[in-house]
Amino acid sequence: MSETEHEAAAGGTAGAGPTDGLRAGRRRLGVGMVGYAFMGAAHSQGWRTVGHVFDLPLGARLAAVCGRDGAAVRAAADRLGWAAAETDWRALIARDDVDVVDICTPGDSHAEIAIAALDAGKHVLCEKPLANTVEEAEAMAAAAERAAARGQVAMVGFNYRRVPALALARRMVAEGRLGTLRHVRLTYLQDWLVDPAFPLTWRLRKDRAGSGALGDLGAHIVDLAQFLTGEAVAGVSALTETFVRERPLPEASSTGITAAGTGADPGADPGADPGAGARADGRSGARSGQVTVDDAAVFTARFPSGALATFEATRFATGRKNALRLELNGSAGSLAFDLERLNELSFHDHTEPAASAGFRRILVTEPGHPYLEAWWPPGHGLGYEHTFVHQARDLLHAIASGTAPAPSFADGLSVQRVLAAVEESAEKNAVYTPVSGPTPTPAPVDASVNLA
Repeated sequence: MSETEHEAAAGGTAGAGPTDGLRAGRRRLGVGMVGYAFMGAAHSQGWRTVGHVFDLPLGARLAAVCGRDGAAVRAAADRLGWAAAETDWRALIARDDVDVVDICTPGDSHAEIAIAALDAGKHVLCEKPLANTVEEAEAMAAAAERAAARGQVAMVGFNYRRVPALALARRMVAEGRLGTLRHVRLTYLQDWLVDPAFPLTWRLRKDRAGSGALGDLGAHIVDLAQFLTGEAVAGVSALTETFVRERPLPEASSTGITAAGTGADPGADPGADPGAGARADGRSGARSGQVTVDDAAVFTARFPSGALATFEATRFATGRKNALRLELNGSAGSLAFDLERLNELSFHDHTEPAASAGFRRILVTEPGHPYLEAWWPPGHGLGYEHTFVHQARDLLHAIASGTAPAPSFADGLSVQRVLAAVEESAEKNAVYTPVSGPTPTPAPVDASVNLA
């Protein structure tokens, strides 16, 4: 079945939803998504669900999904609820029924797709990190600025901002509940690369991913640090390390974090060069290639206010699956968060008498908490997938109101500059390195959710 036939068979109604949160008489935007693996599935969940939960000024229809393999992308369209399938992202952008382009591809294609979509008059949502280099991110931010003058919006997919507990933490910091910030600590720990037999997927190749744990995990915690504090990182002192420098090439179907290595050609990019240093192991006949990104990054940082920060991002923390933790300490109080308990926020009020003061748990499930007015009764928790529903909600509100979304491409560029400074510092054996570029203006605290 061709892509056109697939669309006709679907009746052009997949993902439309006859009853959803769309206000009477309001139009529905067509979404076209490029990429359909892990992030594509998560974004699809958000687009499918948002109109059934929130009262929206605009609706969303899952118009088309794009991937290189025709059979695989058609299967993904059926599985994820997309009305049509395309094998060329340019064809997806050219579709009249696509108003929003959602980019869920490896970082090496972000800039080309995003700039083309913006120039074609589309709104854009792009997964993090925004790009593989500062130069690419600058070009994307410039394209977004030009598009904004035409009424388009461009947003980066830093989904952890949409965890209700972290949105509440941002509100509490902005209200002054912590006083003057002194310390910010963030760690993001995973262990899926501990096994040296794990194959050389695209995430381990600098030409595809830009960086390793630094861009994959570190981008998240840099963005959270800047989001929560309302400040941009001023400079860093960093170390990075690649613990396993050579890995087997993946089998043809291996593209994600559960890939298996057999020495076959890399499945994430059929027919591509397996990368610099690819060689055959004379003992087994298996082919291997060099890992060209970091496995771990640790760095200290300074904010313009004088607050100090520490960051750690690794995919070698044995036993840690997706452990994102943070703590902020101020003159008047502290906040702590653990993603494995994402409906909770720990708060210490240092203005209380010492005899009774201490960290207390805030269960972030009340209807007055960010995003929670649309979900379940108090005490009924949310999960990881809900952050993508909130992301879709906020983007639709930004488009409807004509306001700049958060995080914007300018915010993504700010993170990219920090990542570049980390790499530069690490190359100089942790020499303190200022972050280049102008200091971005913090986004309004509300970001279109009920933070007030």
